[in-house]
Amino acid sequence: MATLSIASWNINSVRARLDIVARFLKDAGPDVLCLQETKAADDVFPAEFFRTLGYPHQRLHGQRMHHGVAIVSRLPLADAPDGSWRYDWQDNGEARHVGVRLEAGFRLENVYVPAGGDVPDPAVNPKFAQKLAFLERMTRWSETLREPTLLVGDLNIAPLESDVWSHKQLLDVVSHTPVEVEALGRLQAAHGWVDLGRHFHPAPQRLFTWWSYRALDWAASDRGRRLDHMWASPALAPRATAHRVHEEARAWVKPSDHVPLVTDFAL
Repeated sequence: MATLSIASWNINSVRARLDIVARFLKDAGPDVLCLQETKAADDVFPAEFFRTLGYPHQRLHGQRMHHGVAIVSRLPLADAPDGSWRYDWQDNGEARHVGVRLEAGFRLENVYVPAGGDVPDPAVNPKFAQKLAFLERMTRWSETLREPTLLVGDLNIAPLESDVWSHKQLLDVVSHTPVEVEALGRLQAAHGWVDLGRHFHPAPQRLFTWWSYRALDWAASDRGRRLDHMWASPALAPRATAHRVHEEARAWVKPSDHVPLVTDFAL
């Protein structure tokens, strides 16, 4: 059976991590790679680097020094039928979304949700308020979807108790607070999104995708969170055949604090 493999990775500055990007592409060989937090404007994105590795088809939405998303592919990419392949869910021009249509017959939406700052109170922390508003705009968009779609990226929320190293200790920490989890739940319900990570690795199985740089030994402390996700429309989810988290990438030289996810789809 022919398969299509799609990867997602918050790379935390693509130009600073070309060596590990090349290693991942050669080892895992995904057909499509979605990157978040590229921290590169479109004119300095390493497009030729990806072409030489066999990923000539690209869609970029970059920003100098901050944010930024990109899709690079072995296969042709088309813009969404409505032309809306760059949504401004942040409502301030930040580069946090890029979307395409794949010849396999579904949309691919790559998103980088704001982290939300340190204080989980929208009344005193504008960044947290912006994060909740971002999710609300995504929810309204999800309600309008009428075609199979794969939503991937750094959603910056670990929704389940088993998605963090300590539910009790992180209840008041941005990324795992009840208000964020509830907002993410509304987004998921708006389209009936299937969480492919937990579909293939049901809770409470360990499934972290992020470990802080602050830990002296990230592997020994293992204080991880599942901040990165791949969600499929109900019509697309049955075509998913496997989902993997490449945790080993967190131990590579000059790593991102996030690791790649890969889902395979039957063609």
